[in-house]
Amino acid sequence: MENTITTYKLPYLLTREQASQFLGIDPKSFDKFVRSNDELERFMIGRQERYTVTSLTNFIKTHSI
Repeated sequence: MENTITTYKLPYLLTREQASQFLGIDPKSFDKFVRSNDELERFMIGRQERYTVTSLTNFIKTHSI
């Protein structure tokens, strides 16, 4: 079986839903395990958090066991 990666164009700043979709997890799991960690870099637009693909991948790399 061949490994394939599906790519699609993402905006530079991702919403919570887009970030969880990028990571392949449920938005509730994203909130509980990723978003709740203060080490995740985020950009605030008013009171709304946005994330970059780079910040998400760096967070996952540094928190892998």
